[in-house]
Amino acid sequence: MVPADYYLSIVAYKRGVHWQTNKEKPYHWLLFIRTGNGGDTAEQGIAHQLHGMPGGFHYDGPENIIDINKPIAKFLDVDIGCIPREQLDTVTRLNPSVNPFQRSFVGEIRRIDEMARRVRFFASQIDKEKDVVPIRPLYDSAPLITVGPRAAQTIDELDVTLAEHESRLVKMNDSYQTLSERTKELMEAYHVLRETAVFFERAQGQHTNIRSSFDDSSAPLLQHDEREAQYSGTVQFDLEFVTGTIDRARIPVFERVLWRVLRGNLYMNHTDIVEPFVNPSTGEETRKNVFIIFAHGDALLAKIRKVAESMGATIYPIDPNADKRSESLREVTVRLEDIQNVLYNTGLNRRSELVKLGESLRSWQDVVRKEKMIYETLNLFNYDVRRKTLIAEAWVPTRDITNIQIGLRHATEQSGTNVPPILHELRTHKTPPTFIRTNKFTVGFQTIMDSYGTAKYQETNPGLFAIATFPFLFAVMFGDIGHGFIIFCAALYMILAEKKLARQDLGEIMGQFFFGRYIILLMGMFSMYTGLLYNDIFSRSLHIWHSGWNFQESNSTSIVGVNTGHVYPFGLDPGWHGADNVLVFTNSYKMKMSIVLGVTHLPNHIKFKRPVDIYANFIPQMIFLQSIFGYLAICILYKWSIDWSQTTAQPPSLLNMLIAMFLSPTSIKPELRLYPGQGVVQPVLLLLAAVCVPWLLITKPYLAWKEMKRIHNQGYSGLGDVPRDERDDVLEAEEEGDGRAIVEDASEEHEQHDFGEVVIHQVIHTIEFCLGCISHTASYLRLWALSLAHAQLSEVLWSMTLEPLLGPTSLVGWVALILMGLFWFSGTVFILCIMEGLSAFLHALRLHWVEANSKHFEGGGHVFAPLTFADDSVKE
Repeated sequence: MVPADYYLSIVAYKRGVHWQTNKEKPYHWLLFIRTGNGGDTAEQGIAHQLHGMPGGFHYDGPENIIDINKPIAKFLDVDIGCIPREQLDTVTRLNPSVNPFQRSFVGEIRRIDEMARRVRFFASQIDKEKDVVPIRPLYDSAPLITVGPRAAQTIDELDVTLAEHESRLVKMNDSYQTLSERTKELMEAYHVLRETAVFFERAQGQHTNIRSSFDDSSAPLLQHDEREAQYSGTVQFDLEFVTGTIDRARIPVFERVLWRVLRGNLYMNHTDIVEPFVNPSTGEETRKNVFIIFAHGDALLAKIRKVAESMGATIYPIDPNADKRSESLREVTVRLEDIQNVLYNTGLNRRSELVKLGESLRSWQDVVRKEKMIYETLNLFNYDVRRKTLIAEAWVPTRDITNIQIGLRHATEQSGTNVPPILHELRTHKTPPTFIRTNKFTVGFQTIMDSYGTAKYQETNPGLFAIATFPFLFAVMFGDIGHGFIIFCAALYMILAEKKLARQDLGEIMGQFFFGRYIILLMGMFSMYTGLLYNDIFSRSLHIWHSGWNFQESNSTSIVGVNTGHVYPFGLDPGWHGADNVLVFTNSYKMKMSIVLGVTHLPNHIKFKRPVDIYANFIPQMIFLQSIFGYLAICILYKWSIDWSQTTAQPPSLLNMLIAMFLSPTSIKPELRLYPGQGVVQPVLLLLAAVCVPWLLITKPYLAWKEMKRIHNQGYSGLGDVPRDERDDVLEAEEEGDGRAIVEDASEEHEQHDFGEVVIHQVIHTIEFCLGCISHTASYLRLWALSLAHAQLSEVLWSMTLEPLLGPTSLVGWVALILMGLFWFSGTVFILCIMEGLSAFLHALRLHWVEANSKHFEGGGHVFAPLTFADDSVKE
């Protein structure tokens, strides 16, 4: 028999003798998990046939619910081994597969769900109210104490309070709904009686021309008034009528249907009801008409009623007697006034109830949300019924272990329990989740990098470098002192008013700008710095220091600048602004600068502590990249450092020099010579780059093959190589515990690759890197293109708006200058700052995600997601 103290047992039972051979059947092995909570069901649970056990057979059937206290228990006379729950490591892994309805705190979660439903019902009723119901914010609400000895009592009282409020509100809603429906019926009856009375009064005031020919068929068509009066007191027409209300949109269809059904044997009149009817549950307005239909005969009247009911009309029986109609109208009017008073009072009571709910709604929502999250987390724990304890395994930051211990001790003191919590650090080979501490300044940059991928555990965080590189690359494309100052001021305002703005609903677009306010702040600061380098402020130049160029007056159409020998201390000389060849100079300057920045940004290659990756991937990649593009960047800087006006040689074209380096590395043409010894350096660099390609292709696969061969020569083999027909003593040894290490190692998160996969991966990686060096370096030319486009667009906006109106001499000129100045400022903000800023932002984002991260960032980690009570949907 399985002992009651154990939850998981491995048992064997006899199956009797075979009916043909009369021999003992082999044992069957079972994995038995007790699910009973005590009493008569203590030995009830789930049994599953074990595969490959000695003496057994292979069985693929489903689990069976068994009760070992029933007659099958007589075969259960062999107990192989019982594993106590507190000593079984794999029980924690069984918890995710447990049915949610069988977990420990399912009752508490159901109770919290019911409380959450009530709170959502209160919130929906407040939202549906026409007049705004004030809701007290959470920070201004009295907190509910849900910790300590009174925690359970607080939740019980909250449950009772919510149930009472729901009961009252439901009764008020039902009463309000019933009264509204009754008011609607009385209003319709009032309008029907009133419009019917008006119709009959109008009909009596008109002179009738109906001929009564009851005496003779040969009587003339027209009679004298005296004769008509003679018959008027004695003749009564047998005409009855049907009255009611119908939707105004259905009146035309209603008339056509009645005309066809009754073949025109009817008289119909209808009048609009001015006041719309409002549905109290949906709030929809419906406009109706009162109709009165005269016909002769019960059959026609029955058809009219059926047609009216089929089209959604409401029929009201009206007495043909005028006195009785007047009495009914007075009675309906009195009842309508009474029920409207009751409805008004009911609405006031309902609104006062909603106002009372609004005082505590945010506090209730917060408590219910936190309690549900706590119990859902507790359901992930292992619950020891015998010891009444919870066992949990979780990742925690090492730096916070002391704080966690203090928090556990504080929770123990507040709860008033005598059972101290135990925190034990486990050693494991599993890869921990990635946890990066952020604050309101760094969270924006980290979010940008996390959108590309989460860094592995202990991998260098690229978000740290992005704090400097991202706004700088943006500023290279957006460089302007004035435009940078505008976005800097906008970000500074959002930072200074962040507490007020954080409590407001800014919407999706403005919310994104507010979230990245510190990114915008740095982008504005860096843009002012690069604008100072470009000497650009709203497409104009600043003369902070003396220019190095002197333009003398002359009568010729072109003025040639003369170099004074003075070097402008910082940034671009203002003498270039307005020159005819300014585009030639700035294009060359910004294009070469983009190449230098691209080569500098790419080699941030950071790896884990894997020696093979260092000298099989990192070193040859760096040599290949620096042999070609690093050499080009050095040549750019060297060319900038030479004063070509003092030499007899002409400055060579670096693009032609790089092309000739591959076509004829040893022979250097005079017009392409940059420095002495160039014919020796370039072949050596090309040779190094050529050697790096087979280095990348062969080294890592060879080392992997050598390591696999070494392991194979030592006698080790994979789990898949174990033969199926092993001896019983080996299986028994695994059963006794020798196989535990194999199971544990197999459960770890180590990736195993065969030799073919390593070769294919390395070939793809080598081709991708070699081609990516060219395409990614060329991709940094977008820095030059966006910077040029931004500067030209700013200059065009200035020259076509403000520049023609500068220096006004009349009042009209001043008015035109002010109006055009407003237009220029609006265009600067919305076109140059917002639209151009978003374009530069996206290009900077692409340079980080595609060009930079693909070279030095692996990713592949998973985010550390702890239990948190932060709720972004509730504005604090």
